[in-house]
Amino acid sequence: MPTASFAQLPNAQPTADTIRKDILANPGFGRYFSDHMAHIRWTLDAGWHGHEVRPYGPLTLDPAAAVLHYGQEIFEGIKAYRHADGSVWTFRPEKNAERFRRSARRLALPELSDEDFIGSLKALLAHDQGWVPTPANEADECSLYLRPFMIASETFLGVRPSHEVDYYVIASPAAAYFKGGVEPVSIWLSANYKRAAAGGTGFAKCGGNYAASLAAQKEAEAHGCGQVAFLDAAENKWIEELGGMNLFFVFKDGRIVTPKLTGTILEGVTRDSVLTLASDAGLQPEERHISIDEWREGAASGEITEVFACGTAAVITPVGELVGEDERIRCQPSDNPVAKQIRRTLLDLQYGRAEDTHGWLTRLV
Repeated sequence: MPTASFAQLPNAQPTADTIRKDILANPGFGRYFSDHMAHIRWTLDAGWHGHEVRPYGPLTLDPAAAVLHYGQEIFEGIKAYRHADGSVWTFRPEKNAERFRRSARRLALPELSDEDFIGSLKALLAHDQGWVPTPANEADECSLYLRPFMIASETFLGVRPSHEVDYYVIASPAAAYFKGGVEPVSIWLSANYKRAAAGGTGFAKCGGNYAASLAAQKEAEAHGCGQVAFLDAAENKWIEELGGMNLFFVFKDGRIVTPKLTGTILEGVTRDSVLTLASDAGLQPEERHISIDEWREGAASGEITEVFACGTAAVITPVGELVGEDERIRCQPSDNPVAKQIRRTLLDLQYGRAEDTHGWLTRLV
């Protein structure tokens, strides 16, 4: 299926070069946005249409728009990377497009093709490639974070799928997600809240999942932790994921274990990539249930040598300790060599410093 062309509506008042330069020197994460956004409209009678790139700006929504009352929306997170020759690439966008369709099916939203999903990224970057930061060195993890999202925009009050939907892509220059870089973070173990249950929306990337995690995140922050870990809702014993990242456990015998996908865990693109890269490195990846007891006992005995979290925004971040109401679970002293090795391999691929033997990169500009 050919990619639809996007109408071009350039911003008449783009950000001045000097201001953009200052922003790119210290972008933080999710604080600033580029000059344009991509948009595609869907209606029940016409399907997907109205492909365009237009100036970034506020959306006009009726107070009765379905998304405001019933939360029918989904989103994705993906990055654009500046390579040494000035070209701009993204990482495994077809996996994000596939997950976006899974999320859409679960939230009763229309499904977007690979061609439109990846085409929207290319159309936006054709205008806003100047917003992609150039790394100062190999330690500089700057990128342009792309946020595709879909919302139910029909004006009505009634519990049914919306007959009108809008898809957008916005872009935000980003530095490293955690200010400490690869420094281990502390994780709070939520005893009072659950992220997802069987048959629910745990595998979908929708705002409701994240909204439901915020109370637990506040608890984490109150206990000096940077993220929160959730146990399963049925037995309250199986590790699932963090509020926004997947987890991996490194064992001293070379196994690297991540909780299996059960419909309650987000199928992370970084997670899938780590499984492949771990195998490339001679490790033994496993997807299986892992309990809080196994974490506790493995850390105490030294059987578990490292724990790390992964996701598009944070890449790979070592976990220093798990903090509970009345305990702290720490791994034996470790410099996190496996996490650092896989992290470096992944970043070298994304920034074009290593050969892309898996065909994971797609050029945007």
